[in-house]
Amino acid sequence: MRLYKTIFSIALLFSFIVGCTDDFEELNQNPNAPENVEPEFLLSNIISVAIDENTYDQGFDRANYFAHFAAAIDFGFLDRYIIGSNSTYWETLNGLLTDVESMKNAPGSNEAYQAVGEIMSCFFYSQLTDLWNDVPYSESHKLAEGIDKPKYDSQESIYTDSENGILVRLKKASEILENTNQSIRGDVMFNNDLDKWVRFANSLRLRFLLRISKRLSDYSEIETLASAGKLMQSNDDNAAVPYLAAAPNQFPFYLSSVGGLVEHVMSKTVDSVLSLWNDPRVSVLYKPVANGLANDTVYYRGIQNGQTNETVSSQGLGIDDLSVFGAIFRDVPDGVDAQFMQYAEVQFALAEARQKGFITSGSVQQYYEAGVRASFEYYGVDVPADYFSREAITLDGTHDLTKIMTQKWLSLINIGHEAWFNIRRTAIPQIKAGPDAVNNGLYPVRYLYPESEQATNAENYQEAVNRIGGDNINSKGWWEK
Repeated sequence: MRLYKTIFSIALLFSFIVGCTDDFEELNQNPNAPENVEPEFLLSNIISVAIDENTYDQGFDRANYFAHFAAAIDFGFLDRYIIGSNSTYWETLNGLLTDVESMKNAPGSNEAYQAVGEIMSCFFYSQLTDLWNDVPYSESHKLAEGIDKPKYDSQESIYTDSENGILVRLKKASEILENTNQSIRGDVMFNNDLDKWVRFANSLRLRFLLRISKRLSDYSEIETLASAGKLMQSNDDNAAVPYLAAAPNQFPFYLSSVGGLVEHVMSKTVDSVLSLWNDPRVSVLYKPVANGLANDTVYYRGIQNGQTNETVSSQGLGIDDLSVFGAIFRDVPDGVDAQFMQYAEVQFALAEARQKGFITSGSVQQYYEAGVRASFEYYGVDVPADYFSREAITLDGTHDLTKIMTQKWLSLINIGHEAWFNIRRTAIPQIKAGPDAVNNGLYPVRYLYPESEQATNAENYQEAVNRIGGDNINSKGWWEK
């Protein structure tokens, strides 16, 4: 909740001031809470809180371990799969869903705000079901209707219900925004550009259709999205908000203690991939080994994930023997963006769909190169002239899908848990538990349900637990079985 965290409090204060009158008796009826908060202030807060949380706490500080972008040489609980419930994020998502409903029902709202709210709600519910499996959905946030113990819906119905599933809601929201003559304000991500919200909604639909593609037999919706020209068109359409140079809106890792470096070093997995590719993006994402630089030698070194500090120490390795995250994350406060989605992901999704025969429009090579070039452009790195002819990168009929998905994996660094979801779906790249991991060599696929659910919604919680195969980190969801 750091990014633009002052927006909502200012909005509430402003709302309170302008709502005051000279009638003391009327004012005294509600002395502590402002009334009629404008939807624009709610929208600013929803985007800012959610995108910061997605990028830093959930992406950089958590999912980067599961996706092997980072390893820890100390305090590596997540790296060793001691992952718990992530209950704070559960609460944050549900709080944001409440805020969306407030925005949609605010007196100054309109169909444009409501459609944008639907897009954000669909993203939040996708996070809930992809991180915890079956979750409250159809009865969620209906306390006003007397439902204080909502049932848990199946992941399948959350995505595919013909009336109220995420995919249907996203489609309806994009159609509303395409045809409305109303507008929004307070949009800190797309500067109130509804066309970009349409492209974001459709790109999310593509993301989710690929997510559940093992369970689909009809891929016509993917084909329609691919050929309609209403997906993200360039990095200008990225669903991102820049961090700023001034407090309190700086990238949080910039503000962390020096000790935080030992929790975020280069993993052996990403080191091996970038070395195999001879990829210049490594110099932006990571730093050369400090001991090498001291001897005028530039090289990078990652370490195996899932090790205790004792295991690392026994190898004679310290922070100066390994690569840490690059200057854009640590040395400047505004070197990166908070993100929900990049254009590169869309192009890699289309490349995968074309490679698997889900679509007939475009070519695999076209989409693949566009995704790679978009990723290089995002980091301000030139694509080497021979890059696409390199053996490990060229699409020559040898492991082409692996090459596409591995490039996609790298492009998802820091974008929440999205890289983790893709690894769970495709097993690319192949991730192996570290020697000191605590999950019997298994790759985790979910968080535990928060203890609060066991206490306040026990019957529905237990029904869901029985249905998914137990409240443990290995109970796979519907789309990944």
